[in-house]
Amino acid sequence: MKLSVIIPAFNEEKLLPGVLTQAFAALRENAAADWSAEVIVCDNNSTDRTADLARAGGASVVFEPVNQIARARNTGARAASGDWFLFIDADSSLHRTTVAELLRCIRRGRAAGGGCLIGLDAMPPGAARLPDLWNLLSRTQRWAAGSFVFCRAEAFREIGGFSTALYAAEEIHFSEALKCWARRRGLPVVILHKQRHISSGRKLRLYSRAEIIRFVLRCALLPGVTLRDRGRLDIFYDGRR
Repeated sequence: MKLSVIIPAFNEEKLLPGVLTQAFAALRENAAADWSAEVIVCDNNSTDRTADLARAGGASVVFEPVNQIARARNTGARAASGDWFLFIDADSSLHRTTVAELLRCIRRGRAAGGGCLIGLDAMPPGAARLPDLWNLLSRTQRWAAGSFVFCRAEAFREIGGFSTALYAAEEIHFSEALKCWARRRGLPVVILHKQRHISSGRKLRLYSRAEIIRFVLRCALLPGVTLRDRGRLDIFYDGRR
């Protein structure tokens, strides 16, 4: 069995080296004769040293010219040769406990894929409960957070990957499609829970409360328009790091 770890990255020179170091360490600590792994970074048209640092960190690198998270994930997946895909973000930390739980899930052979409970690193006051609210939704709806999505490679290909019509919330769309694929085959979609997958809370630090509130209101009031328009999703695409 082979696991492909796919990391989309846009101007992530600050965090990507540490993410790769931890990911490779977590994979090594769970090394066994019955599985292997590869790590693929999709450089999503970065203007910094993301691609060079990814290669220096031991990852294979592919390029996606259109700045869109769904396209970057799909491009990484096209280069992957694993039986299972794991998508993580370039600002998140892959823990050895999470890899161990993922491998146990895969070895049992009774899941189509899923996600993991998440956490955020240092957050401003008042934001500490946000991961808990998401995790409640994730466990009840079986939605995978974008920072940690795993699935069988065959499921990914038959679903058609992440929707390129969406510039955000593509992981929820994918989770719903994965649930349909899994249901037809009598398989569950699972949310790993032994160890929270930690992502950066930098957006909550880099953007003002007013900017975040305006962003949330746009998504809540006009979701169909907002999620399909990169220009309305500045928090994800304006490149602030």
